[in-house]
Amino acid sequence: MVQINRIFKEITCKIVYYGSGLSGKTTNIEYIYKNVDPSTRGKMISIKTETERTLFFDFLPLNIGKIKGMKLRVHLYSVAGQVFYDASRQLILKGCDGIVFVVDSQKERLDANIESFENLKKNLFMNSLILDRIPMVIQYNKTDLPNSMSVDEMSRIFNPEGKYEEYVASAASGHKVFETFKAIVKTIARDLSV
Repeated sequence: MVQINRIFKEITCKIVYYGSGLSGKTTNIEYIYKNVDPSTRGKMISIKTETERTLFFDFLPLNIGKIKGMKLRVHLYSVAGQVFYDASRQLILKGCDGIVFVVDSQKERLDANIESFENLKKNLFMNSLILDRIPMVIQYNKTDLPNSMSVDEMSRIFNPEGKYEEYVASAASGHKVFETFKAIVKTIARDLSV
């Protein structure tokens, strides 16, 4: 839930990057971290295993300007991609204000993406949240790879009713990383009653 501190004129929101293992969640957050003004960011905390996968979360607090005269602070998290870390995924979603669902566009990752999307719905429900009531943006990552699915195909699977903004991205190169991030912040801000 967005926290509004009227005394300090500060709004704090929590955005979670969710998706299957190695889909690019951490790469998105690392790119944002490396490319924002160091004076506007906090320390990035990342817990990784020996295989360089995020075990629990990446956490990056950012100060990114003002909304309605109040300073906006955003906390970025990513969940472990592997569904067997379900308890930590549920915990990280607690108090979530917005989601960036990162789809690995490679054809052989389709089942893992679908499993992760269903897992997202389940874990939101476990936190008394409903996907349709949480701001979300979908990012189709790795579309620059030769074995990627078409955007139309992925959109039919993950956004059949066209409810969510979609971004075709390459987190490794930074293509559309900031556009995705700005879109989820705008979507959250639109619903604020300050």
